[in-house]
Amino acid sequence: MRILAIHADSMSYKANRKSRVAEEIEVKEGSMEDCVVLLSSVEKLDEANPRRVIDVAAKEVMLRLERLKARRVMIFPFAHLTSTLSSPAVALEILNGLETGLRDAGIEVKRAPFGWYKEYDIKSKGHPMAELSMTICPYEGRNCDFLCPYCENPIKLRDMAELEGELRAELKG
Repeated sequence: MRILAIHADSMSYKANRKSRVAEEIEVKEGSMEDCVVLLSSVEKLDEANPRRVIDVAAKEVMLRLERLKARRVMIFPFAHLTSTLSSPAVALEILNGLETGLRDAGIEVKRAPFGWYKEYDIKSKGHPMAELSMTICPYEGRNCDFLCPYCENPIKLRDMAELEGELRAELKG
């Protein structure tokens, strides 16, 4: 999972048009003041362990919020941080799980709709810690340093099949 966190004075969006993978929504507009915007992409590798990705992402975001003394988050699905997107079902599972995890920790959370073309405005606070990128590793269970063997090598479908088999064995055992 890749996240670009922006400490913002304000964030607003308007969902204009559905993509072929759009979730059904009732409210097409949203905004939040004095928040951290999480531009978020869920990657193919995250399919190996969505629960770990959710837990680690929530933990990393909470650490970031503590440093910024912030208690409000806008999760904004943003496919453009990666070229290896997960399936829409896994992306929604992880984004919804992150939303729930942060809310359960006492954070005020809003999430922009998944799979919609949106117009948006972000007004960054512009201080030295206002922007931070995070890469959540589904294998190592932490913010990725790209030194693990998974990140040093390009993804191979064979590797995904092996990982899925290992996960099934773990779940059974």
